[in-house]
Amino acid sequence: MGGEPLLCGVELGGTKCVCLAGTRDGSVLAQAALPTGSEPLVTLQRIADQLRDFAAMHGPCAALGIASFGPLELRRDAADYGRIGVTTKPGWSGCDLAGFFATRYGARLGVSTDVIGAALAEARWGAARGLTDFAYVTVGTGVGVGLVVAARPVHGWHHPELGHVRVQRLSGDAWPGNCRFHGDCVEGLAAGPAIEARVGAPPASLGADHPVWEQVAHALAQLAHTLVVATAPQRILFGGGVMSAQPHLLARIRARLRLSLNGYMAIEQVPGGLEAYIAPPGLGTRAGPLGALALAADALAAAAPPQEQA
Repeated sequence: MGGEPLLCGVELGGTKCVCLAGTRDGSVLAQAALPTGSEPLVTLQRIADQLRDFAAMHGPCAALGIASFGPLELRRDAADYGRIGVTTKPGWSGCDLAGFFATRYGARLGVSTDVIGAALAEARWGAARGLTDFAYVTVGTGVGVGLVVAARPVHGWHHPELGHVRVQRLSGDAWPGNCRFHGDCVEGLAAGPAIEARVGAPPASLGADHPVWEQVAHALAQLAHTLVVATAPQRILFGGGVMSAQPHLLARIRARLRLSLNGYMAIEQVPGGLEAYIAPPGLGTRAGPLGALALAADALAAAAPPQEQA
Protein backbone atom coordinates (compact mmCIF):
# COMPACT_ATOMS: atom_id res chain seq x y z
CA MET A 1 0.00 0.00 0.00
CA GLY A 2 3.07 2.23 -0.09
CA GLY A 3 2.55 3.44 3.49
CA GLU A 4 -1.10 4.28 2.97
CA PRO A 5 -2.89 3.64 6.30
CA LEU A 6 -5.41 0.82 6.42
CA LEU A 7 -8.95 1.88 7.23
CA CYS A 8 -11.75 -0.40 8.40
CA GLY A 9 -15.47 0.19 8.13
CA VAL A 10 -18.63 -1.50 9.35
CA GLU A 11 -22.05 -0.87 7.88
CA LEU A 12 -24.38 -2.13 10.60
CA GLY A 13 -27.74 -2.89 9.06
CA GLY A 14 -30.96 -4.37 10.37
CA THR A 15 -30.32 -7.81 8.89
CA LYS A 16 -26.60 -7.90 8.05
CA CYS A 17 -23.32 -6.15 8.76
CA VAL A 18 -20.83 -5.42 6.01
CA CYS A 19 -17.22 -5.19 7.22
CA LEU A 20 -14.51 -3.91 4.93
CA ALA A 21 -10.89 -2.86 4.86
CA GLY A 22 -9.60 -0.24 2.47
CA THR A 23 -7.80 3.04 1.95
CA ARG A 24 -8.57 6.74 1.85
CA ASP A 25 -9.14 6.74 -1.90
CA GLY A 26 -12.10 4.37 -1.53
CA SER A 27 -10.24 1.25 -2.62
CA VAL A 28 -11.61 -1.88 -0.91
CA LEU A 29 -9.03 -4.55 -0.09
CA ALA A 30 -11.28 -7.01 1.74
CA GLN A 31 -14.98 -7.33 2.54
CA ALA A 32 -17.16 -9.74 4.53
CA ALA A 33 -20.82 -9.90 5.53
CA LEU A 34 -22.17 -11.10 8.88
CA PRO A 35 -25.74 -11.53 10.18
CA THR A 36 -26.76 -8.76 12.58
CA GLY A 37 -28.81 -10.97 14.90
CA SER A 38 -30.67 -9.93 18.04
CA GLU A 39 -27.76 -10.20 20.52
CA PRO A 40 -25.62 -7.07 20.15
CA LEU A 41 -22.60 -8.30 22.11
CA VAL A 42 -22.43 -11.48 20.04
CA THR A 43 -22.64 -9.50 16.78
CA LEU A 44 -20.10 -6.89 17.90
CA GLN A 45 -17.64 -9.57 18.95
CA ARG A 46 -17.99 -11.24 15.53
CA ILE A 47 -17.28 -7.86 13.94
CA ALA A 48 -14.20 -7.41 16.14
CA ASP A 49 -12.99 -10.89 15.14
CA GLN A 50 -13.45 -10.03 11.46
CA LEU A 51 -11.49 -6.80 11.89
CA ARG A 52 -8.68 -8.80 13.49
CA ASP A 53 -8.71 -11.08 10.46
CA PHE A 54 -8.37 -8.03 8.20
CA ALA A 55 -5.43 -6.81 10.30
CA ALA A 56 -3.74 -10.21 10.04
CA MET A 57 -4.02 -10.04 6.24
CA HIS A 58 -3.32 -6.36 5.59
CA GLY A 59 -1.70 -4.88 8.69
CA PRO A 60 -3.07 -2.87 11.64
CA CYS A 61 -6.15 -0.76 11.13
CA ALA A 62 -5.45 2.96 11.63
CA ALA A 63 -9.08 4.01 12.09
CA LEU A 64 -12.56 2.49 12.21
CA GLY A 65 -15.81 3.91 10.88
CA ILE A 66 -19.21 2.54 11.91
CA ALA A 67 -22.27 3.49 9.86
CA SER A 68 -25.25 2.11 11.74
CA PHE A 69 -29.01 2.02 11.74
CA GLY A 70 -30.37 4.50 14.25
CA PRO A 71 -31.33 6.42 16.10
CA LEU A 72 -27.85 7.26 17.37
CA GLU A 73 -26.38 9.82 19.74
CA LEU A 74 -23.96 11.78 17.54
CA ARG A 75 -22.89 14.58 19.89
CA ARG A 76 -19.29 13.79 20.76
CA ASP A 77 -19.55 15.63 24.09
CA ALA A 78 -22.55 13.53 25.18
CA ALA A 79 -22.00 10.81 27.79
CA ASP A 80 -23.77 8.32 25.54
CA TYR A 81 -22.02 9.26 22.28
CA GLY A 82 -22.27 6.42 19.80
CA ARG A 83 -25.09 4.66 21.62
CA ILE A 84 -28.20 3.41 19.78
CA GLY A 85 -31.47 4.87 21.07
CA VAL A 86 -34.90 3.28 21.10
CA THR A 87 -35.07 1.20 17.94
CA THR A 88 -37.46 -1.31 16.43
CA LYS A 89 -34.52 -3.73 15.99
CA PRO A 90 -35.03 -6.32 18.78
CA GLY A 91 -32.32 -6.29 21.41
CA TRP A 92 -30.42 -3.28 20.12
CA SER A 93 -31.98 -0.36 22.02
CA GLY A 94 -29.28 1.18 24.22
CA CYS A 95 -26.40 -0.69 22.55
CA ASP A 96 -23.13 1.19 23.17
CA LEU A 97 -21.40 0.91 19.77
CA ALA A 98 -18.72 3.51 20.50
CA GLY A 99 -18.04 2.10 23.94
CA PHE A 100 -17.42 -1.39 22.60
CA PHE A 101 -14.75 -0.23 20.12
CA ALA A 102 -13.35 2.81 22.00
CA THR A 103 -10.70 0.85 23.91
CA ARG A 104 -9.09 -0.31 20.67
CA TYR A 105 -9.52 2.79 18.48
CA GLY A 106 -10.00 5.73 20.85
CA ALA A 107 -10.24 9.02 18.95
CA ARG A 108 -9.69 7.16 15.65
CA LEU A 109 -13.25 5.89 15.77
CA GLY A 110 -16.05 7.52 13.78
CA VAL A 111 -19.69 6.63 14.40
CA SER A 112 -22.69 7.92 12.48
CA THR A 113 -25.91 6.78 10.90
CA ASP A 114 -25.80 4.59 7.81
CA VAL A 115 -27.48 7.26 5.71
CA ILE A 116 -25.09 10.02 6.81
CA GLY A 117 -22.21 7.68 6.04
CA ALA A 118 -23.61 7.03 2.57
CA ALA A 119 -23.93 10.79 2.00
CA LEU A 120 -20.27 11.30 2.97
CA ALA A 121 -19.21 8.51 0.61
CA GLU A 122 -21.16 10.11 -2.24
CA ALA A 123 -19.43 13.42 -1.49
CA ARG A 124 -16.00 11.77 -1.63
CA TRP A 125 -16.34 9.29 -4.46
CA GLY A 126 -19.83 9.47 -5.95
CA ALA A 127 -22.53 11.73 -7.39
CA ALA A 128 -22.11 14.54 -4.84
CA ARG A 129 -18.44 15.27 -5.51
CA GLY A 130 -17.83 19.00 -5.58
CA LEU A 131 -21.15 19.82 -3.86
CA THR A 132 -21.43 21.55 -0.51
CA ASP A 133 -25.18 21.15 -0.02
CA PHE A 134 -27.03 17.98 -0.92
CA ALA A 135 -29.22 15.20 0.44
CA TYR A 136 -28.91 11.44 0.22
CA VAL A 137 -32.25 9.66 0.64
CA THR A 138 -32.37 5.92 1.20
CA VAL A 139 -35.61 4.06 0.55
CA GLY A 140 -35.44 0.52 1.82
CA THR A 141 -36.43 -1.07 5.12
CA GLY A 142 -37.00 2.51 6.25
CA VAL A 143 -36.67 5.96 4.72
CA GLY A 144 -33.72 8.00 5.91
CA VAL A 145 -32.01 11.21 4.84
CA GLY A 146 -28.36 12.18 5.15
CA LEU A 147 -28.51 15.97 4.88
CA VAL A 148 -25.31 17.90 4.16
CA VAL A 149 -25.28 21.69 4.48
CA ALA A 150 -22.15 23.84 3.99
CA ALA A 151 -20.16 20.60 3.50
CA ARG A 152 -21.11 19.21 6.92
CA PRO A 153 -23.74 16.65 7.94
CA VAL A 154 -26.63 18.27 9.76
CA HIS A 155 -27.44 17.26 13.32
CA GLY A 156 -28.34 19.23 16.41
CA TRP A 157 -29.60 17.60 19.60
CA HIS A 158 -30.49 14.70 17.29
CA HIS A 159 -29.78 13.76 13.71
CA PRO A 160 -32.63 14.63 11.31
CA GLU A 161 -35.33 11.98 10.82
CA LEU A 162 -36.85 13.32 7.62
CA GLY A 163 -38.28 9.95 6.70
CA HIS A 164 -40.93 10.70 9.32
CA VAL A 165 -42.15 13.91 7.71
CA ARG A 166 -45.94 13.99 7.35
CA VAL A 167 -47.20 14.26 3.79
CA GLN A 168 -50.17 15.69 1.97
CA ARG A 169 -51.97 12.58 0.75
CA LEU A 170 -53.09 11.88 -2.78
CA SER A 171 -56.77 12.55 -3.27
CA GLY A 172 -58.79 9.44 -2.42
CA ASP A 173 -55.89 7.62 -0.74
CA ALA A 174 -57.04 6.71 2.77
CA TRP A 175 -54.67 3.83 3.53
CA PRO A 176 -53.51 4.49 7.13
CA GLY A 177 -49.80 3.83 6.57
CA ASN A 178 -47.37 1.43 8.20
CA CYS A 179 -45.25 3.52 10.59
CA ARG A 180 -45.96 2.45 14.16
CA PHE A 181 -45.24 5.98 15.35
CA HIS A 182 -46.87 8.19 12.69
CA GLY A 183 -48.94 5.99 10.40
CA ASP A 184 -48.78 7.77 7.05
CA CYS A 185 -45.46 9.61 7.22
CA VAL A 186 -43.07 9.16 4.28
CA GLU A 187 -41.62 5.98 5.77
CA GLY A 188 -45.07 4.66 6.56
CA LEU A 189 -46.07 5.05 2.90
CA ALA A 190 -42.91 4.48 0.86
CA ALA A 191 -40.55 2.12 2.73
CA GLY A 192 -40.28 -1.49 1.60
CA PRO A 193 -42.29 -2.95 4.52
CA ALA A 194 -45.01 -0.33 3.98
CA ILE A 195 -45.34 -1.23 0.30
CA GLU A 196 -45.50 -4.94 1.13
CA ALA A 197 -48.08 -4.36 3.87
CA ARG A 198 -50.19 -2.36 1.45
CA VAL A 199 -50.17 -4.68 -1.59
CA GLY A 200 -49.21 -8.04 -0.08
CA ALA A 201 -46.04 -8.53 -2.13
CA PRO A 202 -42.36 -7.47 -1.86
CA PRO A 203 -41.56 -4.26 -3.76
CA ALA A 204 -38.99 -5.98 -5.98
CA SER A 205 -41.64 -8.35 -7.31
CA LEU A 206 -43.99 -5.61 -8.52
CA GLY A 207 -44.11 -4.41 -12.11
CA ALA A 208 -43.38 -0.82 -13.04
CA ASP A 209 -47.04 -0.39 -13.99
CA HIS A 210 -48.38 -1.30 -10.53
CA PRO A 211 -50.62 1.51 -9.18
CA VAL A 212 -48.79 1.59 -5.83
CA TRP A 213 -45.83 3.37 -7.42
CA GLU A 214 -47.81 6.57 -7.94
CA GLN A 215 -48.55 6.65 -4.21
CA VAL A 216 -44.94 5.87 -3.32
CA ALA A 217 -43.60 8.51 -5.73
CA HIS A 218 -46.06 11.05 -4.35
CA ALA A 219 -44.80 10.51 -0.79
CA LEU A 220 -41.14 10.71 -1.85
CA ALA A 221 -41.80 13.84 -3.91
CA GLN A 222 -43.36 15.42 -0.80
CA LEU A 223 -40.12 14.64 1.03
CA ALA A 224 -38.14 16.21 -1.81
CA HIS A 225 -40.42 19.29 -1.65
CA THR A 226 -39.63 19.61 2.07
CA LEU A 227 -35.89 19.38 1.39
CA VAL A 228 -36.06 21.97 -1.39
CA VAL A 229 -37.88 24.58 0.68
CA ALA A 230 -35.91 23.84 3.87
CA THR A 231 -32.27 23.88 2.70
CA ALA A 232 -32.37 24.20 -1.14
CA PRO A 233 -29.82 21.41 -1.69
CA GLN A 234 -27.81 21.40 -4.89
CA ARG A 235 -28.83 17.79 -5.55
CA ILE A 236 -31.03 15.08 -4.02
CA LEU A 237 -29.85 11.50 -4.45
CA PHE A 238 -32.32 8.64 -4.05
CA GLY A 239 -30.82 5.24 -3.19
CA GLY A 240 -31.68 2.12 -1.22
CA GLY A 241 -33.19 -1.22 -2.06
CA VAL A 242 -36.58 0.00 -3.25
CA MET A 243 -35.04 2.58 -5.58
CA SER A 244 -32.47 0.19 -7.04
CA ALA A 245 -35.20 -2.41 -7.72
CA GLN A 246 -37.58 0.17 -9.20
CA PRO A 247 -35.48 2.80 -11.05
CA HIS A 248 -38.59 4.16 -12.83
CA LEU A 249 -39.44 5.85 -9.52
CA LEU A 250 -36.92 8.63 -10.23
CA ALA A 251 -38.90 9.96 -13.20
CA ARG A 252 -42.14 9.74 -11.19
CA ILE A 253 -40.59 11.66 -8.29
CA ARG A 254 -39.33 14.38 -10.63
CA ALA A 255 -42.76 14.79 -12.21
CA ARG A 256 -44.53 14.95 -8.85
CA LEU A 257 -41.98 17.36 -7.39
CA ARG A 258 -42.59 19.66 -10.35
CA LEU A 259 -46.34 19.54 -9.68
CA SER A 260 -45.89 20.02 -5.94
CA LEU A 261 -43.66 23.10 -6.24
CA ASN A 262 -46.08 24.53 -8.83
CA GLY A 263 -43.64 27.02 -10.33
CA TYR A 264 -42.25 28.18 -6.98
CA MET A 265 -38.41 28.25 -6.70
CA ALA A 266 -37.34 27.72 -10.31
CA ILE A 267 -36.18 24.17 -9.67
CA GLU A 268 -35.88 23.28 -13.35
CA GLN A 269 -33.22 25.97 -13.79
CA VAL A 270 -30.72 24.13 -11.59
CA PRO A 271 -27.67 22.94 -13.56
CA GLY A 272 -28.64 19.87 -15.54
CA GLY A 273 -32.35 20.32 -14.88
CA LEU A 274 -34.51 17.95 -12.84
CA GLU A 275 -32.82 14.85 -14.30
CA ALA A 276 -29.56 15.86 -12.66
CA TYR A 277 -31.26 17.25 -9.56
CA ILE A 278 -33.26 14.14 -8.58
CA ALA A 279 -30.65 11.50 -9.31
CA PRO A 280 -29.43 8.02 -8.37
CA PRO A 281 -26.34 7.66 -6.18
CA GLY A 282 -23.11 7.41 -8.09
CA LEU A 283 -21.93 4.53 -5.90
CA GLY A 284 -25.14 2.54 -6.22
CA THR A 285 -25.53 -0.11 -3.52
CA ARG A 286 -21.90 0.44 -2.46
CA ALA A 287 -22.73 3.83 -0.92
CA GLY A 288 -23.60 2.31 2.47
CA PRO A 289 -20.47 0.19 3.02
CA LEU A 290 -18.22 2.90 1.59
CA GLY A 291 -19.90 5.34 3.98
CA ALA A 292 -18.28 3.46 6.86
CA LEU A 293 -14.91 3.83 5.13
CA ALA A 294 -15.52 7.57 4.71
CA LEU A 295 -16.25 7.85 8.45
CA ALA A 296 -12.97 6.07 9.19
CA ALA A 297 -11.10 8.49 6.91
CA ASP A 298 -12.67 11.46 8.69
CA ALA A 299 -11.83 10.01 12.12
CA LEU A 300 -8.23 9.46 11.08
CA ALA A 301 -7.92 13.02 9.76
CA ALA A 302 -9.48 14.49 12.92
CA ALA A 303 -7.16 12.51 15.21
CA ALA A 304 -3.92 13.12 13.32
CA PRO A 305 -1.59 16.05 14.12
CA PRO A 306 -1.69 18.76 11.42
CA GLN A 307 1.65 17.71 9.93
CA GLU A 308 0.31 14.17 9.39
CA GLN A 309 -2.88 15.18 7.63
CA ALA A 310 -2.83 14.61 3.86
